[in-house]
Amino acid sequence: MRHCINCCIHLLPNDLHRQCFRCRGPDHNNQKCPVCRGENKIPLYTDSKQMKWLAVLEVRTDHCESWNGFFCLRKGKLCSLMFGLIIMTLVMVSYILTGAKHGLLMIPSPFHYGAFASNPSLMDNESLSDMKDYYQPSKMNISYVKDYPGIKLIIDTITSKIEFITRQRPDLEELRKQEPHMFSVIPNKFLPNSKNPCWYEEYRGNTTADPYATNSYALYSKRFRIIFDYLRKVFWNHLYHYKDKHYRLRCLPHFYIIGQPKCGTTDLYDRLRLHPDVRFSAIKEPHWWTRKRFGIIRLRDGFHDRYPVEDYLDLFDLAAHQIQSVLQSDAVKEHGKRNNIIIGEASASTMWDNNAWIFFYDNSTEGEPPFLIQDFIHAFQPNAKLIIMLRDPVERLYSDYLYFASANKSAEDFHEKVAESLQLFEGCVLDSSLRACVYNNTLNNAMPVRLQVGLYVVYLLDWLTVFNKDQILVLRLEDHASNMRYTMHMVFQFLDLGPLSEKQEALITKSPASNTRRPEDRSLGPMLPTTKAILRDFYRPFNTKLAQVLFDDAFLWKRT
Repeated sequence: MRHCINCCIHLLPNDLHRQCFRCRGPDHNNQKCPVCRGENKIPLYTDSKQMKWLAVLEVRTDHCESWNGFFCLRKGKLCSLMFGLIIMTLVMVSYILTGAKHGLLMIPSPFHYGAFASNPSLMDNESLSDMKDYYQPSKMNISYVKDYPGIKLIIDTITSKIEFITRQRPDLEELRKQEPHMFSVIPNKFLPNSKNPCWYEEYRGNTTADPYATNSYALYSKRFRIIFDYLRKVFWNHLYHYKDKHYRLRCLPHFYIIGQPKCGTTDLYDRLRLHPDVRFSAIKEPHWWTRKRFGIIRLRDGFHDRYPVEDYLDLFDLAAHQIQSVLQSDAVKEHGKRNNIIIGEASASTMWDNNAWIFFYDNSTEGEPPFLIQDFIHAFQPNAKLIIMLRDPVERLYSDYLYFASANKSAEDFHEKVAESLQLFEGCVLDSSLRACVYNNTLNNAMPVRLQVGLYVVYLLDWLTVFNKDQILVLRLEDHASNMRYTMHMVFQFLDLGPLSEKQEALITKSPASNTRRPEDRSLGPMLPTTKAILRDFYRPFNTKLAQVLFDDAFLWKRT
C-alpha cells in the first residue's frame, strides 16, 4: 500500500496511483513526486498556517505486495466490527441484568413460558377469579400472568404422577448393621424412675482429662464454646460414685419438634422453654440425626468428620445434671416419686431432610432411601413423642425464600425460581417415584426454592410407618398465631405436663412472637398473585391427602 500526500492521505493501491487526477494533473512532476520516485519516506511539510489536524510526522510506504490495499481495508473494517460487537455485547448484558430485575425487558425471561400455547380452558377458574380481585396487570409484570397456562401444564403432569405408596419398614438387624457404634452406646432400657429416657454410663476418664475435648460441636462452632466451658467446670460435681467407679447420667430427648422450617418451630421452642418441667438441648437445632452424624455441616461444603453419638448426648448434659439432682433427692429415693423433667430437641430438619442417604446407603430400591431418620429414632426410642408445626405451604415457601435468599430478592425473582423448580420437579417425577424425588439430593440442591419441604403428607406418611398416630401432634401455625393459649394447652396435654399457675401461663402465652419476618423482607411485599395461584395448584393434591390423613379440613388451607 502506498500513501499519496497529494491525494489528501487517501489510501490507494499501487496500480491506482497513476490514475490519480490530482497526482497526474498538469503540474505533476514524476521526478519531484516522492511517491512516483518510490522513496520509502515521505516527509510532510506544513506552511505557516495553523493546522486543524494532528500533524503526521512520518508516513512509511509498504513494499510488501501481499498486504495490498484491499486486504488492509478489510482488516480495518474487521477490527472495527469486532470492537463494535464487544461494546454491543457489554451493553446488552448490562441491559439484561438491570432490566430483568425491574421487569423492563421487552423480551420474556427464559423461565417465562411464553412458548406454551395459551388456552383459557387450562386455567383454574377459582385461581383466575382471585387473580382478578387482587391483581391488576401492569407493564412491569404482565408477562408473569401469561406464564400461568404454560406452568399449569407442568403442574398437571406432576399431579398425574402423584402416587402415595407405603414404604417398606427395615428390620432392626439391618439398622444395627448400618450404625453398630450407635447401638453399642444407647441401651435398650432406660431408668424406670425418670419420665425422660436416661441411663447411667461409666466414665473412665481421669480428673485432669477434658470430657469435651473432642466434641465436634465445641470444636467447630465458637457460639457453643461458652456453654462447654461451663460444662467443664461443673462436670465432676455431677458424677455419680458407686463402688470406686464414676458414672455420668446420659439422656436422650423425650420429645422432638421435627418440623417444618419457617412454620413457627422457633416460637414454639421459646415458649416451651419457659415451662418449669421442660428442658432443651444446649443448642436449639443440633441437626444431628439428619446432618451432623454424616459429617455434614453444609452439604455444599462437602463432608467433615462424622459427629459421633457421644457428641450429640453431650448437648443434653445441662438437662441431665438437673434430672440427676431430682433423682438423688430424698423425695425420689424415699418416697418413690418420679422425675418429671423432660428434654426436648427442636431441629426443624428432622422431619424431611434425608439428603445424605445417597452417600452412605447403597442398597436403595428404585432410587428410594432404604433407611430414614425415623427408623433409627424409633429403634432407640419407640415411645418418643413428635411435634410437627405446619403452615400454608404456599406462604411457607415465600417465607423460606425471603429468609434464605442472599441477594436480589423480589417477587419477580421468586416467581422465576418457582417456575424453574417446577420444571426440575416435573422432570424427576416423569422418571422416578414421588418418594425418590422428594428424597433426591441432586434435585433438592438444584431447585432454586425448596418446593419439596411443603409436601408435608409425603413425610408424615413415612413417619407413620414407624410411629403410632397418637405419638405425633400436628399443629397449624395459623391456629397458633390466632389462639396461642389453645395451641399451647394442646402441647402441654400431649406431653403430659403438669398444671401451671396463672402467672406462669401468662408468661408463656403472652410473650412476643419469635423469629418473625425481618423488616427488610416485609418491605418487598407479598408474592405475585400469579405465583400464588401456581403454587396453590401445585400443593392442592398434597394438602387434600394431608387433610384426609389427619381428618381435618383445616389442612386444606382454603382461602376465605
